[in-house]
Amino acid sequence: MARYTAAVCRLCRREGQKLYLKSERCYTPKCPVERRSYAPGEHGQSKKKISEYGVQLREKQKARRIYGVLETQFRRYFRLAAKKRGVTGETLLQLLERRLDNVVYRLGLGGSRPEARQLVRHGHFQVNGRKVNIPSFLVKEGDVIAVAPGSRDLVKIKGLVENAKSRAVPEWLELDAENMRARVARLPRRDEIDVPIQEHLIVELYSK
Repeated sequence: MARYTAAVCRLCRREGQKLYLKSERCYTPKCPVERRSYAPGEHGQSKKKISEYGVQLREKQKARRIYGVLETQFRRYFRLAAKKRGVTGETLLQLLERRLDNVVYRLGLGGSRPEARQLVRHGHFQVNGRKVNIPSFLVKEGDVIAVAPGSRDLVKIKGLVENAKSRAVPEWLELDAENMRARVARLPRRDEIDVPIQEHLIVELYSK
């Protein structure tokens, strides 16, 4: 499967804000966004007037980069959101939040979404008792996510679980750190999705 393999810090600099793609480094003075707050490349420091289309495009790119989704898959999420009842933009964000790699990250079992994605791919998690190694797997209300039995004694996993105990977990998720498991209590509301995205701009972009 295709994936982005270049320096992820360039993505944050291109969007002009932290997307928290490298866990600990994003919280230190070494973060490139703090050291060089302009876009990467030869013309990164030049000032340009951005068109309406450009603003909408940047918002879509930002959402893609935060959740680690490529263009084709992102369009698929949008089409799925457009078919459902409710506000399309909010439904789109809800679908992205329901991805298994994002849920693992929200539970604090991954320092960043890329790290959580790698852990899922390596088969360290189960959903409802069955191993799932697909990061894009969409969880639903009532699903139980647990660390796979064969991974519970790994030093890496134990360290992540200990860190998860001190992190705030969204109200739509219930974490039982002692038993290394969690439950999707309900689907997330828009006010519980703390991503710096103006989803209506994405809807406007795809509606043209």
